[in-house]
Amino acid sequence: YIADVGNAQEVTFTTAGGLGESETAGLVMSVVPKTGGNRKSGALFMSFTGKKLSGDNFNDALRAAGLTAPTPLSNVYDLNGSFGGPIKRDKVWYFLNARTQGSTKIIANVYYNQNAGDQTKWLYSPDLSRPAYNDRTSENASARITWQISTRNKVVVFWDEQANCRTCTGLTTGITDPPRVAPEARGVSQTKPLRVTQVTWSSPLTNKLLLDAGWGGIYYAWGNFERTPNPTHDLINVVEQCATGCPANGGIPGLVYRSQDWGQNYAGSYSWRASASYVTGRQSLKVGYQGTYLSDIRTWYTNSQDLAYQFNNGVPNRLTESISPWVNDGLGAWHAVFVQDQYTSGRVTLQGALRFDHSASWYPQQQEGPSRFLPTALVIPETPGVDAYKDITPRMGLAYDVFGNGRTAFKFNAGKYLEGMGISNNWANANPTLRMPCTVGPFAPCGVTRAWTDANNNLKPDCDLLDGAAQDLRSSGGDVCGPISNAAFGTTTLTNTFDPALLTGWGVRASDWTLGAAVQQQILPRASIEVAYTRRWFNEFTVYDNQLAAASDFAEYSITAPSDPRLPSGGGYPVSGLYDIAPSLFGRVSNLVTAAKKYGKWSDNFNGVDVTLNVRTGAGWTFQGGTSTGQTAADNCEARNNLPELGLSPAVNLAQGLPGLTTSPVSPTNPYCHVDYGWLTQLRALSSYIIPKIDVQLSGVLQSKPGALLAANYAVPSQVITQILGRAPAGNPANVTINILAPGQKYGDRINQLDFRAAKILHFGRTRTMVGIDLYNALNSSAVLTYNNTFVPGGTWLQPQTVLTARLIKFSAEITF
Repeated sequence: YIADVGNAQEVTFTTAGGLGESETAGLVMSVVPKTGGNRKSGALFMSFTGKKLSGDNFNDALRAAGLTAPTPLSNVYDLNGSFGGPIKRDKVWYFLNARTQGSTKIIANVYYNQNAGDQTKWLYSPDLSRPAYNDRTSENASARITWQISTRNKVVVFWDEQANCRTCTGLTTGITDPPRVAPEARGVSQTKPLRVTQVTWSSPLTNKLLLDAGWGGIYYAWGNFERTPNPTHDLINVVEQCATGCPANGGIPGLVYRSQDWGQNYAGSYSWRASASYVTGRQSLKVGYQGTYLSDIRTWYTNSQDLAYQFNNGVPNRLTESISPWVNDGLGAWHAVFVQDQYTSGRVTLQGALRFDHSASWYPQQQEGPSRFLPTALVIPETPGVDAYKDITPRMGLAYDVFGNGRTAFKFNAGKYLEGMGISNNWANANPTLRMPCTVGPFAPCGVTRAWTDANNNLKPDCDLLDGAAQDLRSSGGDVCGPISNAAFGTTTLTNTFDPALLTGWGVRASDWTLGAAVQQQILPRASIEVAYTRRWFNEFTVYDNQLAAASDFAEYSITAPSDPRLPSGGGYPVSGLYDIAPSLFGRVSNLVTAAKKYGKWSDNFNGVDVTLNVRTGAGWTFQGGTSTGQTAADNCEARNNLPELGLSPAVNLAQGLPGLTTSPVSPTNPYCHVDYGWLTQLRALSSYIIPKIDVQLSGVLQSKPGALLAANYAVPSQVITQILGRAPAGNPANVTINILAPGQKYGDRINQLDFRAAKILHFGRTRTMVGIDLYNALNSSAVLTYNNTFVPGGTWLQPQTVLTARLIKFSAEITF
């Protein structure tokens, strides 16, 4: 959902944890749409920029780093009209709005595939005359009716209908560029329908007592829908690993091509609330209730072969077997009651709140199969999930006028908050369809992987794919296929079991504590500075424990990073904390999903300091700026020592599910159980000035933020690991991918951007027109936003994938009448 802030009456942001009304901590945006009045009025806004208004920041440094062509922004447009007025004066008002907007941008180093749709061709052949592009469109129309029923009763009805990417033809609708995907392998990330409806009622019974109630709903389609027609429906999807370079197959690490996967997914959230507020000069007391019902209906599809291949420089080394279609439906609900109070006495203002939350999830009847790799259909009756979480969370705050002159204030807040309830994490993972014997998913069909050597070079896995055991059929002209990553795949067995204590009870739900302290000082009239400290720490992590494997069944080993001047200290350092399961236990899975604290300590903390300066003068000049410095650190070493499964790659990690807050930055795909991302600083500054008499507004925005977090995902040949272990790695893979760069050890170059705007205000009768010119990326920075993180010694590691949009001019006009 894209909130139309341009037609909002009010937009507020809460950066710290709220009081009893807030389920979660962190940033919250509240948008109040405009309402009509007794006088008819309207507005028209338009803006546009195109390729001819854009500069070129493709320089020698980018060319030397491996970027093959610039990534210009082809166009950006926005057209918005609104109108409001009375239906009945002093009684009923309306406000209408319609908007269309979109953008198109070239994607770096990805091109249309000349072999697309050709079932006889298996390699990616880029058409350098047709670069891939990312387009994004959004359309919406909304209406708001306000009815003053009586002096003490008001009802507001709001409806917003949106269609995001209804007309998209490019690779994605995301704001950022997608992973490396060839156009034929990408569906349409269309969000249609997308509907928001709201009804609210308010009644000031007295000058101290306010009653308020409301209902709201959002329903939307989401996901990667199938393109129609789909000429790739019968073709097998391919991903190019590019472990040691791939000049024979396009030269793009991780490229997905040849065939698309897609989904048909629909979600809804319906909320209702009621509250009563009692406000006096010193006190503000509020009690309330909130309730929400959630639905998430998902079906995932792949090609008609139910297969995907992994190539390494055009040669297959692994395949994925999938169950398609794969249904994953979930329902949930939560209820909360709260009481909060604010009281002022002298120079001190105190706040306090207490909130009770109750949340649960369940799953309707679902059927999986029959399909190629699930010959016997699995019909699952309605099943409970979380039943139920119960939590009481306290919050408090304090504001103190230090010297009693209103110039120096000390503020403090602390509180416990919860992971936002949704069809995710434990609420979703207890779904039997997410406990099936898969190691691929959940945002794709349920599947497993297996090593594959195409011994006869016919690009067909000449093995019995319904047999999950290792096979060597070369003597009869066939291939070599490793064991599947979950031996129960293709059966109706559920290989993940949830600890009952994880799905019910008090204080079980994932949560975090937030603590903040700030000092605000007036340094000049209309000028102040604030220094604020925030600490946030998370709790209640979950783990998967394979009951068929003990810690002693995992062999711990280390590798030596290759020598490469781009690595820290030139490489050659040890990378430890790697594990490989005993080959006899590979694919044998019986997981217990339970609390991580049973296995040892697991921490995830954030500390941050913000410095903000605000200046507003009577001469029309304003300035706001400051720095935001923060550090995230996480550690699960003690738990990982007792549970080596945490260090395995996803294909061997025995389970799949929907992540949530309880997924710590300690990633199971990395060998690092302790992660410190270091202290990172962002700088932001915004200034504006209105030139008197001529009504010209000048403004500028400066931002500077750390570069991208870098990784070095190195595909270590299985021969190297065999020499270390004294045996082949479990599952006989062609290679094992290991990140040889500790998270937080290396970042890309800082990203600096300076923008300017000039606008002239014109008055014609009862109309007001603002004509503006925006200059984005005024210094024409070519800062790299994302990098190639596939490491090959001497290869294209850290090759730029996306860069900051080149300097461009955008024209805009807003007419109000």
